Amino acid sequence: MFRNVRLLGHAAVAACVLVGWSGTGMAGAQSACADLGGTVNLDQICHVHTVASSYTIDFSFPVSYPDQQPLTDFLTQQRDQFIDYTQKYPPGDRPLPYELKATGTAYGSGTAASGTQSVVFDIEDDTGAANVGEPATSYKAFNYDLSKGAPITFDTLFKPGTKPLDVQRASEKPGALVLPPYDSFGVDGYQNFGITDAAVIFFFDHDVLHEDGPQEVSVPRTELALLLA
Repeated sequence: MFRNVRLLGHAAVAACVLVGWSGTGMAGAQSACADLGGTVNLDQICHVHTVASSYTIDFSFPVSYPDQQPLTDFLTQQRDQFIDYTQKYPPGDRPLPYELKATGTAYGSGTAASGTQSVVFDIEDDTGAANVGEPATSYKAFNYDLSKGAPITFDTLFKPGTKPLDVQRASEKPGALVLPPYDSFGVDGYQNFGITDAAVIFFFDHDVLHEDGPQEVSVPRTELALLLA
């Protein structure tokens, strides 16, 4: 079984990535939060809470992330699909209403001018759970290059031609945490990651790995140095 790893103090990282924001950018973030019907607290975290007779929805994410629209689009899609499901398949004899929760955690590397910012959503959805209170967990990551003003994907994080199998092999060193086998779930499993100064943290859906709980594996950047763009 792969080990869960948390190397960072998430609150500290979320705070540090706020540095360098312009007034216009913050206003746009506030608007994105408002579009989802949320409110922003003193820690600059947007909270969205929706309650209906058949479901509850809870979203939270840092408004410090510089490219808010993709986050808004993603959460809107998650919400709409979830509500559509609850309308087609009412809870019936369930003792509790359906629940959807998406919690975004901030990661960062470098400086406010030339570094990176990441938001990784931990998504819990119990519409397909075998037992009430045991939601399926999945991840969705967003990464942004502050110097280029552009999103970061697997293809841009690594040198051209790099494959997930190359990343897996680079992590296979004595004493290192080993990434799950690429062949077990294909290229999509390596698309969700957060970037820090020390490591690239990969997140793997519980349903994909068929393991006891969601997985995250932190690979030191020193091990990936020859592959990083």
